[in-house]
Amino acid sequence: MNESQVLDAAHRHCQSLQDALGRFRRQSLDRLAAWGGELADVLPVGGRLLAAGNGGSAAQAQNLTAELVGRYRKDRPAYSAIALHAETSSVTAIGNGYGFDQVYARQVSAHGRPGDVLVLLSTSGRSANLITAAVTGRAAGLRVWALTGPGPNPLAEAADEALCVDAATTATVQEVHLVAVHLLCACFDAAGGAPAPGSAPAPAPARTGTRAVAARRRMP
Repeated sequence: MNESQVLDAAHRHCQSLQDALGRFRRQSLDRLAAWGGELADVLPVGGRLLAAGNGGSAAQAQNLTAELVGRYRKDRPAYSAIALHAETSSVTAIGNGYGFDQVYARQVSAHGRPGDVLVLLSTSGRSANLITAAVTGRAAGLRVWALTGPGPNPLAEAADEALCVDAATTATVQEVHLVAVHLLCACFDAAGGAPAPGSAPAPAPARTGTRAVAARRRMP
């Protein structure tokens, strides 16, 4: 492949991403804003976000939890968010003892509580361990959101709500997922997850045995 062909391939990739982002912007921003508002109802009162994915989607999930435990742009309280794939001892123990399909579902059973949020990322929407986690999460009273590739797909159907990225390649889907993760953090902060400009961050709330977030959970 000569230099001109390489450059043409790069232009096609960028055009594919631009087209996918345009569709995502037209079709999905309202739902992302709603998700940000729901997180602002859950996390500041002691709720938790769990996230998981496989491969590159695992990195996207960990990016999301890092932005919530740390910060996205402005300083604010730390919120509880766990990337399940990063629990390496749990993942390997569960995979060895129960099978790879259970590596996330069993952690959802352990860490999730009614009213918490479970975010699952998959470019295909067909990962069995994520589908099992979605089913487990919904049965336990968690709110389950999926970021996937083109729909319909099994993960989108198993979740409470899904954002399906219409793109032809895995790489482009992952790139749009990263934008979605950052937009979710921005919407969360705008909806009340971050203090108003010039104000001091509030202390993180204490978690209680009978968590207030369960009472405030939005019903589907």
